[in-house]
Amino acid sequence: MSVNVIEGNKPCRDGKFAIVVSRFNSLICERLVEGAIDTLKREGEVKEENITVVRVPGAIEIPVVCEKIAASKKVDAIIALGCVIRGSTYHFEVVANECAKGMTQVMLKHAIPVANGVLTVDKLEQAVERAGTHAGNKGSEAASSALEMVNVIKQFS
Repeated sequence: MSVNVIEGNKPCRDGKFAIVVSRFNSLICERLVEGAIDTLKREGEVKEENITVVRVPGAIEIPVVCEKIAASKKVDAIIALGCVIRGSTYHFEVVANECAKGMTQVMLKHAIPVANGVLTVDKLEQAVERAGTHAGNKGSEAASSALEMVNVIKQFS
């Protein structure tokens, strides 16, 4: 008797992907977008015309746009990118928590992967590290996760 194993692989040539990105902290966010697009094209072999980038004001607006995209059923996965840097008020926690919660709700409601590439860091230096320097590129990692999840979910269709 053998065990059934379901795993996703990276190529997703016919996959359609939306990248929802915050304009706030754009220096960081644009590096995340570059990493995500590079990974989709290189690892996923996704055609450029199958990638749509949607820009929103900030991280708190990401979930509502993810909801609209998911409801349209025009993409196989959504990659959410943003950068929330801790300040001296409680605002950081509200934005970070509600953004993550909203994306999770969209994912569960529509059974579509929403890869969370929203950085939540204490300092700008930490964001820079996660946008393509010492700690890699979290946009790239989110895209890689989205590719794999699309292929996992397809195995249940």
